[in-house]
Amino acid sequence: MIRILIAEHLPLVRRGLHATLGAEPDLRVVAEAVRAEEVVRAALSSEADVAVVDLDLPGPAVTGALAEHVPRCGVLILSATPNPGQVREALAGPALGFMSLCVPPERLAEGVRQVAAGRQAIEAELAVAALQCASNPLTRRELDVLRIAAGGARSTEIADELFLSVGTVRNHLSRIMCKTGARNRLDAVRIASDCGWL
Repeated sequence: MIRILIAEHLPLVRRGLHATLGAEPDLRVVAEAVRAEEVVRAALSSEADVAVVDLDLPGPAVTGALAEHVPRCGVLILSATPNPGQVREALAGPALGFMSLCVPPERLAEGVRQVAAGRQAIEAELAVAALQCASNPLTRRELDVLRIAAGGARSTEIADELFLSVGTVRNHLSRIMCKTGARNRLDAVRIASDCGWL
């Protein structure tokens, strides 16, 4: 019997996961956590084999804490809107699995079994997207400029906020578009967001 901890803050999603996984004959939900600070304690007290963790809990911090305090508990991260950057980040850490909340129930159950066996469980589409998404080519300053631009700010507003000249901001935006292959700043924001750089 594989013992499962569900770490999810949304009650409806948590109940759905509980019902889905609990319906499998070899899986048993033994604990639930609603907040990040509850996860390690719940995993220890329930002796969970696998923690199914919502990325928004936040997943990466929870994953690191579980690896440190409960290393025998494998982690499968779930996300409602996964992007390649999140998948790369999660799998660079101790998580063994990463899936979208849109997976069929039987695929999620199989993913839990794989993680319990110490194997990776990643949706094929997410794995391919993560491999195709290059590592972040943008500098810290370029990311600062792009984050502010993402909110719809004009070059003058970005310059004021970052204490830069308007010409410097335009140069940063030009380099950002070259590095990302974007057609314009909105396209650069989309590309960077899709790759998890922002």
